[in-house]
Amino acid sequence: MATHVLLSAFLYVLLTVARAPKIWGIGKRADGSNPWAAFEPRISANLSNQFEWPLFFHIACLLFIVSGSGDPKVVTLSWVFILGRVVHSLVQILSNNVRVRGLVFTINFLAVIALWAMML
Repeated sequence: MATHVLLSAFLYVLLTVARAPKIWGIGKRADGSNPWAAFEPRISANLSNQFEWPLFFHIACLLFIVSGSGDPKVVTLSWVFILGRVVHSLVQILSNNVRVRGLVFTINFLAVIALWAMML
């Protein structure tokens, strides 16, 4: 859970840097344009994504913590989810490849579904 919070915090910093030329004039090109203009909407969209499906991941983690489950499968699925979120962020921010992003999201989705299934 902490790693996902760190990823989200990093994305906030990255978004601030990407918006700096437009908002504060810091880092503008000589012609006044923002060198991050193409990336800013992608970073913003990815940051929003960190508060959608990951909510179910955090709830599942909290339920496992409260129940005292130390099952290695839970830890493995959690890391699959976190690594998937990092890859998803990279794909969404650095490319327009919706197919790859969809595949990575599916892996994240299935990891969380498996966590929830283990609670039943």
